[in-house]
Amino acid sequence: MSSARRAVTLILLAGVFIMEGYDINAMALAVPRLEGALGLESASFGLVFTALLVGIGVGGAVLAPYGDRFGRRALIVMGCVATGAFTLATASATTVTGFLIWRALTGIALGAALPNVSALSAELASEKMRATVMAIVSAGIPLGLALAGITAPAVIAQAGWHGLFMVPGAFALVLAAALWLVLEGGLPRETGSEETKPAAARSKAPQLDLFRRPWAMPFAVFTLMLALNAANLYLLSSWLPTVLPQAGFSLDHAARISGIVQFVGLGIGVLASIGIDRWKAGPVLVLMFGAMAASFLIVSLTAPDAARWTLLLGIGVGGASAGGMALPALCAHLFTPHQLSSAIGMGVLVARLGAFTGPLIGQALLNAQVSPQTFFLAASVPPILCAMVAFAVPAALTVKRGQQQASAAMA
Repeated sequence: MSSARRAVTLILLAGVFIMEGYDINAMALAVPRLEGALGLESASFGLVFTALLVGIGVGGAVLAPYGDRFGRRALIVMGCVATGAFTLATASATTVTGFLIWRALTGIALGAALPNVSALSAELASEKMRATVMAIVSAGIPLGLALAGITAPAVIAQAGWHGLFMVPGAFALVLAAALWLVLEGGLPRETGSEETKPAAARSKAPQLDLFRRPWAMPFAVFTLMLALNAANLYLLSSWLPTVLPQAGFSLDHAARISGIVQFVGLGIGVLASIGIDRWKAGPVLVLMFGAMAASFLIVSLTAPDAARWTLLLGIGVGGASAGGMALPALCAHLFTPHQLSSAIGMGVLVARLGAFTGPLIGQALLNAQVSPQTFFLAASVPPILCAMVAFAVPAALTVKRGQQQASAAMA
């Protein structure tokens, strides 16, 4: 692949993540407005937010691993087509059940595509820049979240809440067409004879190898941090536009804050991924999650203030988005190229078993009518736990090195 085509491919792959971020935030931004438009209570949407996460987990575990066996192109393109169709259909929903069904289907489509997008971006990067390239590509998620929040007032003014789903839906279909033209077919790159290839490259069910020795330990570390961070990310992205108005911010101001903090997350995610590539993954992640926890604790102890809260939530909420960039990037250091789609796909599924609790916890907090400060106090717990798990990252990294040394000895 030429350098120009490689660059265009990575840009389009980043576009898939931008579309996902916008799509995720669209539902959160629409919910506060649906009570007036359709008579639907905001607190009744917890399962709708969860449906997207469960769908992503199912698609990631059941469909995404086929990219390791049959190639990435079909999974990515078909996933974008289905995502576009289901997101556009969401704009026609008029009941909570309708929103739930379309969001679940959207999640399955995203789950099929996203792990293959991450894996392909890793394959297109050099060994020394793999985590950084993956992070820059996945930076599309916080960028999409930010764009949704910042543009929401203008989009809603032109097309109502329906426009929040029409924009990412149409974008997904455009991406599908462009990716079909640019992506190359074929299987993930493989080297060596059949006997010297890693077992993951020969396995008919590579996702199951992740639950066996020696890969179970790094997979557990990876998925535990991914699950805790995802729970926090979706707790915050789902309910931040609803909680901030309770602290005295207008709906439009809350939407803009939910977008602005994502730009901070972009910077945090890129810096963390460079640290993973060039320095030490464990200390980098401990520092990132520790700073997130501290920011939420400070917010929980202070009165609402636009400037102070925006800065602190930039570190906390932006850090949760950054974790969504840095942790898949860490995956490239933990597993072999032949395991990437499977590791990310299964990681998405296992993580979603924890992540779907985020919106439900938020719904429970809203039903209990807790203060915004108490809400953010609850948001400090997952990053504290992530920081503790991150201390095990150095030990997890030794597994891949040991397997590579064993394979080289057999060659």
